[in-house]
Amino acid sequence: MAGLFTTTAVLAVASAQAQPVMHQIRYTVGASQDIANAEIYYRDVDPPNWADYSHNPYLYTPNAEVNLGPNQPWVLEATLANPDDWAMVVVGLPGPTTAPLQEPGFVCELRVDDVVVATDSGTKGALCSIRPW
Repeated sequence: MAGLFTTTAVLAVASAQAQPVMHQIRYTVGASQDIANAEIYYRDVDPPNWADYSHNPYLYTPNAEVNLGPNQPWVLEATLANPDDWAMVVVGLPGPTTAPLQEPGFVCELRVDDVVVATDSGTKGALCSIRPW
């Protein structure tokens, strides 16, 4: 009976260790003026590894085309196991623009487990990530 208990305990510990700790991610993107069809790319799933990601980054980086404005942010909540590696949101205008937006233009915020870990703003776009891309 002692052997059965030991085997069960080892299997229970192994199963518990196999499950990664999941983190709540909140991406918020906005703009200081009305913008139609802003392009937002974000990560809402952990790629299995860097090789798979680099082979096809768009498979793991969905795109949303949204209208933004001072009172019209885009917000997405996701769950990631490794936000230090994969949490990312970037916003900009599709195609070339003739003139940059007025300051600050685009803004973004990245929260992990309800803690702000990155913010950015810019006239042509903004990138929020923990990892330097």
